Amino acid sequence: MLLQTVSPVAVLGTTVLFALFLSLTAHLAARNVLGDVDPRRALYVGPLPAVIGIVGGAFAVTPAVTVPLALVVDAAMFSWSYDRDARVAVTMTGIHVVITVLLGVVLGGIALLLGTRPA
Repeated sequence: MLLQTVSPVAVLGTTVLFALFLSLTAHLAARNVLGDVDPRRALYVGPLPAVIGIVGGAFAVTPAVTVPLALVVDAAMFSWSYDRDARVAVTMTGIHVVITVLLGVVLGGIALLLGTRPA
């Protein structure tokens, strides 16, 4: 079995980019539910679910564990960051999931199309 080494800089860069992506989609979800909100609050929401996803992937933890854990942490961070009750935080988390999946599929599709263009 061939083991591949991964640079710590690559792991850090991936984690930071994923956290920023999740923060952007968290802000869009919060705007959808709460209206005009401070975008800096979303920066508190993205990093922990991103770290859970990266660590879970690195240690090959089953998604049946990492996804529910990330969703619970996401809801807790929404509740804490925006100072809302659990019902509003769960609503924002649900919308956050939908926005993240839709934007991820669109951006992934664009990357796929650009990767297959002729030279």
